[in-house]
Amino acid sequence: MALRSVISRKTLGSLGLGFSHARGLQTFTLPDLPYDYSALEPAISVEIMRLHHQKHHQTYITNYNKALEQLEEAMAKGDSSAVVKLQAAIKFNGGGHINHSIFWKNLIPTSEGGGEPPHGALGWAIDTHFGSFEALVKKVNAEGAALQGSGWVWLGVDKESQKLVVETTANQVKLHSSEIILVFCVFRCISCFLVMIWYTD
Repeated sequence: MALRSVISRKTLGSLGLGFSHARGLQTFTLPDLPYDYSALEPAISVEIMRLHHQKHHQTYITNYNKALEQLEEAMAKGDSSAVVKLQAAIKFNGGGHINHSIFWKNLIPTSEGGGEPPHGALGWAIDTHFGSFEALVKKVNAEGAALQGSGWVWLGVDKESQKLVVETTANQVKLHSSEIILVFCVFRCISCFLVMIWYTD
């Protein structure tokens, strides 16, 4: 019983699930996009959007739900070894779901103001901390290109210095050291193309 309490409140809670106990876990579903798959063309094609959303993101959700179901079964049986083993799958697939859910909200069609350099307070902060918007774009692209495999480039506000920072996380790890402003998905498809996107402020 003590193990059940620790796992559900701390481990699952830290993943943003918000559960007080492990039994009766809800299943997660693919979130709808706030725009059509064609809305971001020509920056991102319909085919890439569908593949990324319906296949790539959905796979994380499917595996996340599966891992959570297995966790519930393992905890019911008191199988501590299985509980520990499942943490990696929960972190990876849960992170993939959470990060992509944030990512989709970063993208805005040009018809709604997307694709324009940021203005106001964010524009001023970018100029102050990076020198210019162009310099920030170069840094984001350089950090993304340096990632091996897939991962994320984050623009955030450092919690201690309160300055804008660009940070990276590998695979599906979520940024925790800074308050998130923007996230850029870096992935290499079968043809090994690097996809980097700056689409909105």
